[in-house]
Amino acid sequence: MVYTLQDLNAHIRQVIALNFREPIWITAEIAEASLSRGHLYLALVQKNESQGIQEDDIVAQAQAIVWQRDRRRLVMEHGQLSELVLSSGVQARLLVRIDYHERYGLKLHIENIDPAFSMGVMALQRRQTIDTLRKDGLLHLNNTLPLPLVLQRIAVITSQDAAGFLDFKTHLAENTFGYTFQYQCFFAAVQGRNAETEICAALHQIAQEYGNFDVVVIIRGGGARLDLSAFDSLEVGKVVAAMPLPVFSGIGHEIDESVLDMVAHTAFKTPTAVADFLIERTLRFESLLVELATNIGHIGHRNVIHALESLQFAQNMVQSTAERTLAVAYNNIASYSSEIPLLARQRIKGEYRHLDQLTELTNALAPETTLLRGYSITLKNGKAVLDIAELKAGDRIQTRLGTGNVDSVVE
Repeated sequence: MVYTLQDLNAHIRQVIALNFREPIWITAEIAEASLSRGHLYLALVQKNESQGIQEDDIVAQAQAIVWQRDRRRLVMEHGQLSELVLSSGVQARLLVRIDYHERYGLKLHIENIDPAFSMGVMALQRRQTIDTLRKDGLLHLNNTLPLPLVLQRIAVITSQDAAGFLDFKTHLAENTFGYTFQYQCFFAAVQGRNAETEICAALHQIAQEYGNFDVVVIIRGGGARLDLSAFDSLEVGKVVAAMPLPVFSGIGHEIDESVLDMVAHTAFKTPTAVADFLIERTLRFESLLVELATNIGHIGHRNVIHALESLQFAQNMVQSTAERTLAVAYNNIASYSSEIPLLARQRIKGEYRHLDQLTELTNALAPETTLLRGYSITLKNGKAVLDIAELKAGDRIQTRLGTGNVDSVVE
């Protein structure tokens, strides 16, 4: 027997209608979500899991829809959680009515949601992420980086229209101390399917330019727990932990602590709290400078006083030493003035005695004295003859004696 396509689809429709008369609960990941004319169209997928680690292989998929009236009812029942659960990237438990049409195929009509399931899945993934980061030694790695004394060059990761970013920059600009902060924005989605990829991309770009910044700040304007799922991402946690700069988080969540808060250098509850810390740290640095300047002034003043005291002491010592030296000199002069005449007389007497001795010696050595003792001097032409060879026959010579002279001729 050969069926037409319409017959086959009609048979499938009957089988589904007979077996799924009431809505059923299913679990799936919302791969895509798009709104059109008030209706929400979803692409549901189930991915293969290997030893608890999700892979990208899709083993099942289906199209689903939330009609406009059902969307309004879900908002009334669950509030903002309904919009967060029915968004891309969320693991959801959905109450669906199965519809199969011969022409349009299978369609799942979503009638209700279980926000607690999505929160539970996220909590489990969060615990697994924390355990992985702790095991790899990454959980507190960024916290070991030293903070500069002044944090004025700031890399800001935020969405362009985030209210928290406006609060952050306004708070910095209007600080009462007049401090100036330089910040460069790296805009990224902070919620939704693309948040993880864009945040990591912004962090990688900052890491390449880390010399231009003192700190990285990740901020947003707050939101529900599901709305902050990107900040529980394992990949975001790894990139933040490996950053060469301290990372501050201020994602506006007052109750729960995200994985980003745990791996960041310092976590703050709000963007404004981050701005307050930056201002207070700059104030502490200025106070430190003022204190140092005061201490330097006091030390300089003490050194000047000490130097003046040393100079006064040196002056007193010089004056006292000079006075003592002059007194000794005056005493010496007075002593010398009384001793000089006596010493002079003694010296003169000594010199006289010396002269007498020289006179006696001179008289003893005089030629006349020698001649009187029996010696004589032979002269030729008025000069003493010292050698017989100087004389020849016929020379006239003179012999000088102690009592007179004798003239002779040499034969």
